[in-house]
Amino acid sequence: MAKEKITAIIPTFNEERHMEEAIKSVSFANEIIVIDSFSTDQTIPLAKKHNVRILQRVFDDFSSQKNYAIEKAKYNWIYVLDADERVSKDLRKEILDTLEKTGQKVGFIIYRTFYYFDKKIDFGGWQRDRVIRLFRKDKCRYNGDLVHERIDFDGEAGVLENKITHYSYNGFDHYNNKLDHYASLKAQSLYDKRKSVNLFHLFIKPPVRFFIDYILKLGILDGKPGLILAKHQYYGVKARYTKLKQLYRDEKTSK
Repeated sequence: MAKEKITAIIPTFNEERHMEEAIKSVSFANEIIVIDSFSTDQTIPLAKKHNVRILQRVFDDFSSQKNYAIEKAKYNWIYVLDADERVSKDLRKEILDTLEKTGQKVGFIIYRTFYYFDKKIDFGGWQRDRVIRLFRKDKCRYNGDLVHERIDFDGEAGVLENKITHYSYNGFDHYNNKLDHYASLKAQSLYDKRKSVNLFHLFIKPPVRFFIDYILKLGILDGKPGLILAKHQYYGVKARYTKLKQLYRDEKTSK
């Protein structure tokens, strides 16, 4: 058993599909907090079936949402789990073993393995996906804009060997809706910064993103899933700048 106690934090909004498995995934934690953005599905009723603390807060940005839950945490070591992620038995053991001998480390980088349904994705840039998910609350804090949160930390970060399993893709419509939501957030972030939008953003940048992911990052080697994921990235970029253009149109109309 780790000498340090852990609070696991799960940010949620309409995650009924993942809620119970996500909670079970971090059952090794001494405390589990679900920080919810007022879900309208069965996320909260399902969470209440388990021994968790439920906090609800109107979403403003990812950094503020997570920092709010971190401030409420009982313990100094924090593990943040997205609802569509899972902690394997090996990663769980490594986390607990690591917290017995953390030394001077204030946080740990963990790589993620991305799955398209049941197929592991090995290319397209997904294989280099990594995040800081285990850290000390007194040394680390989320910062960033509406979408691009990051962790700033005072000290040295280590790297864990075992990976997080990431089940982000649950069907074409689900993933498209997710990308559309992120595109709206990114468009709002660009709008707030008064970033411009032109023909390059609308007609050149999306296919360039597809080419990078599918050809340069070898997404083609993942077969049909690699093609679909590259198409999704094309759509995400296209939607972001289309929405940004609409925000400027709405602003002009309202004047």
